Amino acid sequence: MLEATEHRRTTGGTTVRGRAAALLAIPLACALTVTACAGEQGGGDDLQLVADPVAVAPAAAPPVATPPGGTVLAAGAATAMAVHPGSRTLGVAVDGPPAMLLYPLDELSAPPRSVPLPGRADSLDATGEGFLAALPGAGALARISAGDGALSTVPVAGQPSGTAATGDRTLVSVRDRKAVDVLDGDRVSKSVTGQLYSADDVFTPGGRTVVLDRLRTALFDVDLDAGTVNEGLRAGDGAANAVVDRHARVLVTDARAGALLAFSADPLLLRQRYPVPGGPYGIAYDERRDLAWVTLTERNEVVGFDVGGGEPVERFRFPTVRQPDTVTVDAGSGQVMVGSATGEGIQVIAP
Repeated sequence: MLEATEHRRTTGGTTVRGRAAALLAIPLACALTVTACAGEQGGGDDLQLVADPVAVAPAAAPPVATPPGGTVLAAGAATAMAVHPGSRTLGVAVDGPPAMLLYPLDELSAPPRSVPLPGRADSLDATGEGFLAALPGAGALARISAGDGALSTVPVAGQPSGTAATGDRTLVSVRDRKAVDVLDGDRVSKSVTGQLYSADDVFTPGGRTVVLDRLRTALFDVDLDAGTVNEGLRAGDGAANAVVDRHARVLVTDARAGALLAFSADPLLLRQRYPVPGGPYGIAYDERRDLAWVTLTERNEVVGFDVGGGEPVERFRFPTVRQPDTVTVDAGSGQVMVGSATGEGIQVIAP
């Protein structure tokens, strides 16, 4: 059952009324934002609830008990997936050794083109000409053409972990430097830091910029023009992955508490928290059908939620390949692709 939060902005930060504190499972209301009670607590960190925070990991999956729905394509351990709609290409980053597999969406049974990568890809996004992959171990971004598989790399100082486009610029979250780099072409024109423990992914809902910090299990608002990291808001007990929906919200999987969270970006507020048992981890969004697809690694399942109303409504549920850490969707056909992190294939589902 969805619980709603009600917030009231004050000069000192955010005051929470009603059931919001219980909703977030946070013992103090002032722990919701990084600025809310700093003065009262001597400038302490209101978002850190443990002494040594650890980024959430996907729950370990049991052996597959039910045959996966749809069809399964042979592939190595999937680390990231994305669909390039213009070329009708499915991109799958795999490990051991690191490579990019390019599948024609209209003939997925055909052998994929394999493009070796200089390091493991932790994220993958579709761009104008193809795909952009963040390679933290190689300290680089990789641009892969969807047409011919041509590869070029852009060096990044540190460990790039996620990317997002804003106009003709590319934003890059850099995990170890706790920063958001702004790229004009292949040149870093600005680097924004402050307050973050770990910059794990970056998003641009409704023209805003939001960063996911897995160590603090929080989202932060970033002002690119001012070059500042602003307020942070707790994102459950173990924020894992996120996407932006057509309502300019950031949808976040909380892998520790078992929930799907929805945040507005302007202002940054928690709007929905919906319980999702089973270790929610990977997430993809179908903007045409307003469906969020969430993988449940504890159960080897993927669930499709209609997120267009006052609370998510389950529309689909399918058994998956083992350890379904990654998922993507083709908004054109509605097909859902789930990747096994243990190398048991790429599952293709037609709901």
